Amino acid sequence: MTSFVTGATGFVGSAVVKQLLDAGETVRVLARSNSNRRNLEGLPVEIFEGDLKDQRRLEKALHGCQALFHVAADYRLWAPRSQDFYDTNVQGSQNIMHAAAEAGVNRIVYTSSVATLGLSPDGTPAHEETPSSLETMIGHYKRSKFLAEESIKDLGHRLKLNIVIVNPSTPIGPRDIKPTPTGRVIVMAASGGMPAYMNTGLNVVHVDDVAAGHLLAFEKGRIGERYILGGENLTLRDILEAIAQLTHRRPPRFRLSPHAVLPIAHLAQGWARLTSGKEPMTTVDGVRMAKKYMFFSSTKAEQLLGYQSRPAQEAIHDAISWFQANDYL
Repeated sequence: MTSFVTGATGFVGSAVVKQLLDAGETVRVLARSNSNRRNLEGLPVEIFEGDLKDQRRLEKALHGCQALFHVAADYRLWAPRSQDFYDTNVQGSQNIMHAAAEAGVNRIVYTSSVATLGLSPDGTPAHEETPSSLETMIGHYKRSKFLAEESIKDLGHRLKLNIVIVNPSTPIGPRDIKPTPTGRVIVMAASGGMPAYMNTGLNVVHVDDVAAGHLLAFEKGRIGERYILGGENLTLRDILEAIAQLTHRRPPRFRLSPHAVLPIAHLAQGWARLTSGKEPMTTVDGVRMAKKYMFFSSTKAEQLLGYQSRPAQEAIHDAISWFQANDYL
């Protein structure tokens, strides 16, 4: 089987590529001409240059492929141009689904996010059927992923595509070259650069477990269904204490309220817009999201796919080890 993977140069995408190669599959990947291909170095993959904007070129790239793993996404909590989120996450996803239909791809795994799901009012872990709506989505990243998932479901029906949806929680681990927003927190905490924190709740999962879940969804997932690929529910304080223990540092002692941090986030975004244009460490949407505990359950994937996840401590350890070995700390 030849599998086509988008987002293969990135964090989750490169983990999916490795899982496919380990399973003996032939892998073709999409990569922009200017992309950082460090995560693909030494891997026996066919690289097809292009991006999600050009549907005709995507059709050529998908020709002869039986499987599509659409992992690519614009995963940031802030960007100077908010339309970028919708261009990549919504329009880009629509383009590749149309291309897959034209190329006759047999089966597709679409990587969504738990960001599209609702949260339980009482803080208990949410699941695939917890109600959500566009109005409850905080920020352009979550809104774009919500709209993208709705669009994928619609296209699956209209184009008669065999699509299974997976919703990873908060992946951490090796090869986070960017790094992701969560990876940046780990780097700062492991470097001793986080004297204070806002407490929130996250579902932490090893990126390689998420990747393995993609293959299970391809093999066993029901068409049109979605599956949470998560791990362990932890407070941010728990995560920071685990990082401190692994790096022999003191955990941050000062807990800040979101109300105190929100003005700082506005200033940070304003400064970023005027200078580098890069996502600041503290964002307005990040502060707003931190007000809620984002806990999730992977029971459906465990029972129906055979999905498993390792303890969060191992994921945190592997993330720190990789960042340390690659001079991020």
